[in-house]
Amino acid sequence: MSEQRESKADFTVKLNSGSRVKRLIGVVSGKGGVGKSLVTSLLAVRMSRGGHRVAIMDADLTGPSIPKIFGLQGKASGNKEGIFPVKSKTGIGVMSINLLLPGDSDPVIWRGPILAGTVKQFWSEVVWGEVDYMFVDLPPGTGDVPLTVFQSLPLDGIIIVTSPQELVSMIVKKAVKMAGMMKVPILGIVENMAYFKCPGCKEEHSIFGTSHLEEVAEDLGLAILARLPLDPGLAEACDRGEIEGYADFSLERAVAVLENLEGK
Repeated sequence: MSEQRESKADFTVKLNSGSRVKRLIGVVSGKGGVGKSLVTSLLAVRMSRGGHRVAIMDADLTGPSIPKIFGLQGKASGNKEGIFPVKSKTGIGVMSINLLLPGDSDPVIWRGPILAGTVKQFWSEVVWGEVDYMFVDLPPGTGDVPLTVFQSLPLDGIIIVTSPQELVSMIVKKAVKMAGMMKVPILGIVENMAYFKCPGCKEEHSIFGTSHLEEVAEDLGLAILARLPLDPGLAEACDRGEIEGYADFSLERAVAVLENLEGK
């Protein structure tokens, strides 16, 4: 365990004895609707394709979408050792509240402390096995669950997801300041819905206005990991639960940053 992880001993929740997680990466956003869960899923698929053992903790308990994106139909099972994540088609381990509820559309109407406690249980009571990279899909904002994850889980870093709207720059700054206060490293920023590439003229169009990503990144000292386009094909793949079969996306810079963590 690194010195950074030991410094959080007052709050850190103990990992399940049947689990070994080498790298824990949080995926965060300042607001909803920017594609945070999509980016989480794309990163997980890309790292899995690279030969890494990958898992996703869906910590967005009131708006879980990871199971649908991966087309997971079954429910999580368990025994005296703990709860077992559901495996995707390519072997990515997933734990989400929707894998525990009787129905996928059953609402989670819980107060903050219960939500935070459930996320801790996802870490301490789920038998994850051997994992090279675990991605934690966090709910948007700076509420109870993100605070709990920042304080209680040994994050190696976070990736911030944003979109081109100018208002987002202010919201990104809030997420950056929270990470700084919690002493959690920021690995970089991903801009989703950055542009639309017309299949006819092949030109890129800024559907949501001119991007201010470079300005925001420079102002906050953040690395730009990717700019992802609006892609109807990707949206359809997610709706069908077939994201693992989707091939047309580029996250090389993000992958390089993540794999570089192995040397630390």
